[in-house]
Amino acid sequence: MNSVTEFLLLGLMQSPEVRKLLFTLFTLLYFPTVAGNLLITVTVATSRALGSPMYFFLSFLSFIDCCCSSTMAPKMIFDLLAQKKAISFSGCMTQLFAEHFFGGVEILLVVRAYDRYMVICKPLQYTITVNRQVCGLPAAMVWAGGFLHALFQINFRVWLSCGPSVIDHFICDLFPLLKLSCTDTHIFGLFVAANSGLMCMLIFSILITSYVLILCSLRTHSTAEQQKALPTCASHVAVGVLFFVACMFVYLRPMITFPIDKAVAVFYTMVTPMLNPLIYTLRNSEVKNAMKNALEPKSNLG
Repeated sequence: MNSVTEFLLLGLMQSPEVRKLLFTLFTLLYFPTVAGNLLITVTVATSRALGSPMYFFLSFLSFIDCCCSSTMAPKMIFDLLAQKKAISFSGCMTQLFAEHFFGGVEILLVVRAYDRYMVICKPLQYTITVNRQVCGLPAAMVWAGGFLHALFQINFRVWLSCGPSVIDHFICDLFPLLKLSCTDTHIFGLFVAANSGLMCMLIFSILITSYVLILCSLRTHSTAEQQKALPTCASHVAVGVLFFVACMFVYLRPMITFPIDKAVAVFYTMVTPMLNPLIYTLRNSEVKNAMKNALEPKSNLG
């Protein structure tokens, strides 16, 4: 039976002045991030004009980003002003599972890359073969993949039957937790690196390859089509690079922790989910028009 019932988090920063500043900053980032992603999700779900698979995946990604951010950001923000940064064992395991579950579901970025490849490179075939019903299968596979990935990660808890209970982090993450074990976790650390690090590298490689193929195919398109597609592809690649490079930095290495890991975790906890509404909404006139129509009062009913 596990003897650890509670963990103490050292947090992000020790300086009270800096913590108050970060509390204000992260609060101003978190709530607009959640509101923006939820607005995209609801808009796509309720708008007939956004019925294409592209917007289905967009709403899916927005929902994932909202959930991913919400698994870590609220606790982190609250702890910036708390004197005792404690989390129960079950709460820590739940946070860890949710973090890797929604992080694993980010493989959806590869599905979106394939969707863009079909639209740009094989438009006729795309309109015939791809629809909302077809999108359900990759969506289900993404959920299943995220669940299996998180389930594997959470098995490390058997090593936490003893040892200290102070985590040098602001969230329950794998390597800081493994450092608390009083038994040798070197082998399991290698499995973690293989499961998380190599998976991120593989997904990132597929993502980059997809957009390279898209860019190569654009050479045969008109200048107007190139000018329309290139900014979209560039923004999609930017999101993928920011998320997967950060994850590879943390997990694609031996079981070693660095002080900069906390800053990297802030990046994929707060910054990356915030980019989704900015990149996919502000640059998309159809989504903006759908939001405008949904928010405006129906004057013609009066």
